[in-house]
Amino acid sequence: MTFSAPSLSPGFKRLAVVCALVLGAAAIWTVTQENSVVADAPKIAAGAKPALTVMAITPQHVEWPRMLAANGNVAAWQEAVISAEISDLLLTEVRVNVGDRVQQGQVLARLSKDSVEAVLSESRAAVAEAEAMLAEARANGDRARQYQATGFISAQQINQYLTAEKTALARLNAARARMQAELLRLAQTVVRAPDAGVISARTATVGSMTQPGQELFRLIRGGRLEWRAEVSAADLGKLKPGVTATLTAPNGARVQGRVRMVAPTVDPQTLNGLVYVDLPIAETGDALRAGAFARGEFELGRERAMSLPQSAVLLRDGFSYVFRLDDQNQVTQTKVAVGQRMGDQIEIVSGTAADTRVVASGVGFLADGDWVRVVDAPATASKNP
Repeated sequence: MTFSAPSLSPGFKRLAVVCALVLGAAAIWTVTQENSVVADAPKIAAGAKPALTVMAITPQHVEWPRMLAANGNVAAWQEAVISAEISDLLLTEVRVNVGDRVQQGQVLARLSKDSVEAVLSESRAAVAEAEAMLAEARANGDRARQYQATGFISAQQINQYLTAEKTALARLNAARARMQAELLRLAQTVVRAPDAGVISARTATVGSMTQPGQELFRLIRGGRLEWRAEVSAADLGKLKPGVTATLTAPNGARVQGRVRMVAPTVDPQTLNGLVYVDLPIAETGDALRAGAFARGEFELGRERAMSLPQSAVLLRDGFSYVFRLDDQNQVTQTKVAVGQRMGDQIEIVSGTAADTRVVASGVGFLADGDWVRVVDAPATASKNP
């Protein structure tokens, strides 16, 4: 048995040809449209609605002082401990208080001197008695020397007279020494300032008994203060005597000083060393006091840096970014490394070139890939320092 294929009618054949032509034309039109979209992409980007109207700037090269920040405490340059030089005497008068400025030799306190004066009177009487005995011994000695050659007086008796003269002289010297000691004790009943300065502490109280080495006052010598800054071991080598330091006091005042000495040792626990900065008396005033904490900066010199306004730098997730502008005014978020700040300017250490256009402000409202409208900066724009 044999089978034959069914024959197609002429109408069906024409319909198949038409369908094939339509599908081919549709494919060609789709490819053409895709190529047109790709070709017109810059036109669409140029005509996209901008996210923000901004000004474009480029980093500027400026000359800035190179600063080293540090923290530390303000302390007295030298603090003298003033105590009574004589013990077991009653404190009868205190003439100064904490904060008083005193001069060298000024009376700070007085001790009871009645007992010292009584002993001194006894010593003076002893000196007078020794002087009288010496006068008699000298007279006898002179007579003995006169009769020594005549033999009228024996040699033994002459020797006794001369020995008595020497003994009387020694007793007089001893009495005078005791009187001098009592005069010194009398002078020690007055407590005086060993140097000019400011009284920083007082423990002296009227009516108390003095003890050997007992502290009565503390004195900041000359009223001089110093800043003891803590600097890391790696940065100690950058500092030397004479370097300028600027402190910020707790009340906001700024005080300038100069490095006096850099400590030769480093604390093994903190790995920091102390830098001693002399502070001028005239400028410290009430701004800085001994014991206060202060922040400061050391000026290490000047060098060129590349800077941008802080408004052009975005801080996000602990990193700093700028938004670069391309030829079509599309922004690209770029990470940069920043350095020190000076006024409203911030140093750009790396991450962008000096001729790169970046957005000047409003960066907090931009996202990576946004298109913006760029306008010219006003003619009165401020200059970088």
